Amino acid sequence: MKLFRITFALLLTAGILNAQEQETELPNTLEGQFTDVIENSNRYQDYKVVKIYKLNDLKKSVFDSIAALEAEIDSSQTTITKQDNQINTLSQDLKTTQEDLTLSKKREDGISFLGALLPKATYNGIMWTIILVLIAGVAFLVYKFKSSHRDTRAAQLKLAETEEEFETHRQRTLEREQQLRRKLQDEINKQKKG
Repeated sequence: MKLFRITFALLLTAGILNAQEQETELPNTLEGQFTDVIENSNRYQDYKVVKIYKLNDLKKSVFDSIAALEAEIDSSQTTITKQDNQINTLSQDLKTTQEDLTLSKKREDGISFLGALLPKATYNGIMWTIILVLIAGVAFLVYKFKSSHRDTRAAQLKLAETEEEFETHRQRTLEREQQLRRKLQDEINKQKKG
């Protein structure tokens, strides 16, 4: 009987050690705990008889896992909210920066003319149009000046010719007058003598 007790004690100790090895082999996860509860439960017909403390431990583990997951979800949600706010802030900053960049490009590519910001191409077009109009105006004035100068020179030449003709005519008229006076004087002298 003593032998029986020693053998029984050895078998019991070996069973306990074997069970502890199995328990330590199972991971400390919910799945491992469920597996442990199911495998280490006694059978009664088609049912499993589960010890209350194991159910309570499993329940506590489940609630702890749920609480940890909820805390992680809350933390993740807070992080997501912060990141959303940061993204919105960065989006606004990017939009402002892009608007500033667009305005800077317009200012760089444009010239302020009469209070309006014009693109350089438009400004160049306006300036070249003004320059061409001024050149055409100057060319027209030069043409008119030369034409008027030519007409004035021609008029001066005609005036000089007319003055010369008039002087010649006057000289002739004076000579005729002098001849007529001489003749008249000669006639008067003849009349007085005769």
